[in-house]
Amino acid sequence: MDITLYTISGAPCPWRVMVGMAIKGIDYKTQLLSGADQEHKQDAYLRINPRGTMPTLLKDDVVIRDSIAILAWLDRAFPENPLFGETADEAAEIWQKSMEAADYIPPAISGLLRPIFFENASKATPELLEASEKLRAELQTWDAILKQTKFLAGAMPTAADAVAFPHVRLIQRAMDTKSEIMADLGLANFDAFTTAMSSWIGRVETVSGVAQSFPPHWAEAA
Repeated sequence: MDITLYTISGAPCPWRVMVGMAIKGIDYKTQLLSGADQEHKQDAYLRINPRGTMPTLLKDDVVIRDSIAILAWLDRAFPENPLFGETADEAAEIWQKSMEAADYIPPAISGLLRPIFFENASKATPELLEASEKLRAELQTWDAILKQTKFLAGAMPTAADAVAFPHVRLIQRAMDTKSEIMADLGLANFDAFTTAMSSWIGRVETVSGVAQSFPPHWAEAA
């Protein structure tokens, strides 16, 4: 049985897994559900994932319902091109940065992108200005790392990049498609407040298969 990944277009957690599989060179198929229709909360999906969360990976009798758990499983099931390094020290660094990315980047983004993408916010309110400051500070923390290395945990892409990239790429999507309000918030482009972020995004995007992981609705809107 092939690997099947349940996903919603634009959802960052399943996107993490797709980037991880691209880094490892693993073939998979996706089962795309509609977030607008709440298909992930309907009985057919809840039988697979009772929490109704994204993503879920299926392979034979294996069912995994968490993006980082999936990345860890992939590394054991398919050892080539390791996502979590080859030594204990490498694993510690990659795990630490992966968990920091998962713990700190999404909260820094949600207060900004949710109103802009889902509530059609068009004015730089005090709340959005505060959220933009929080986001800039978080991204500058990661930018300081990227000034020293090509990827978040060294010279090669790892799980840390897979976890962080979708969230950061969603910010760039807002810069591209909601340019007026993003400029009003001081977020016209990454180069306005970081020095290495844009180059890192470009390096991740050149990994074979990463471009194919982009949300399908982006292509439909082009």
